[in-house]
Amino acid sequence: MKDQKRKQKYYYDPDTLSYRKVASRPLRKLWQFGLFFMASALSGAAIFYSFNQLGWVRNSNEIVLQRELDNYKQDYQNFIKRLDRTAEALENLRQRDNEVYRLYFEMDPIPEEQYYSGFGGVNRYRKYEGQNNSELIKDAAQSLDVIEKAIVNQSRSLDDISEMLPKRKEYLTAIPTIQPVKNEDLRRMASGYGWRSDPFTKMRKFHYGMDFSAPVGTPIFATGDGIVKRADQRASGLGKHIRIDHGFGYITIYGHLSKYNVRPGQKVKRGDIIGYAGNTGRSLGSHLHYEVQKDRKQVNPIDFYAGTLSAADYEILSQRAALSNQSLD
Repeated sequence: MKDQKRKQKYYYDPDTLSYRKVASRPLRKLWQFGLFFMASALSGAAIFYSFNQLGWVRNSNEIVLQRELDNYKQDYQNFIKRLDRTAEALENLRQRDNEVYRLYFEMDPIPEEQYYSGFGGVNRYRKYEGQNNSELIKDAAQSLDVIEKAIVNQSRSLDDISEMLPKRKEYLTAIPTIQPVKNEDLRRMASGYGWRSDPFTKMRKFHYGMDFSAPVGTPIFATGDGIVKRADQRASGLGKHIRIDHGFGYITIYGHLSKYNVRPGQKVKRGDIIGYAGNTGRSLGSHLHYEVQKDRKQVNPIDFYAGTLSAADYEILSQRAALSNQSLD
């Protein structure tokens, strides 16, 4: 119907003196269509090439690879976040371990540089060099190594603490936590730990114990469970003295006694009477010289009384111990 409605074209034939119909030329139309198709294809190819060079056109493989790359980037970010959360949890555990658990058992804290020490070797991460995003990979590997080392150190620390648990009761009874004289005699504390005036030379020297003035014969108590290591007069200046090894690095010394109530090798309990105050050795008057050692170093005995004295008595004792007066030995 469409072809029938199309207008017929005519031309004038002078030979016949009449109008004749114009015949259609299929080959010409086909040629015109072919030229149009080729021109369109060339234009489309040129446009596609231009877009492809600009990165505006991607094939299916590129799209898949880009999607996988985006997923890997997201996985990496999630992995780093997990590492950060793990490191934060380990740091909290390290602080609690040092400030609570190891402190409770009087164990040395683990230094931060030791806890987070990595692995040696400058070439450990060389295998990651030259790869795409090699710095990111190296940083992640180093962080993971540090966390693994921290976990190992924390595990060892917990093992040490676990070994101490069965000894906890023994440890608590061994610490020298009571005073070596009765509470009512604490006000006789004559000289504390620190720099004091020597009673004989009048020169200032460090006094490594506490002096309690007491009449001859005043009972002296063991301040913790232990074994008597010495009960003799062979220590310079201390006269008759007793040394008790409490274990766990603690030793207590009781000097200038008048007599002993124990012998070397004897086991004693906290509160046992081990001897009696006196004025033997290098002493200005009857008193008890009391020392506490931890790991072969003298420490201030007053630091161990806080749990066994009232606040008022401890305050009085602290004030007297702080006076820069003359010692009695």
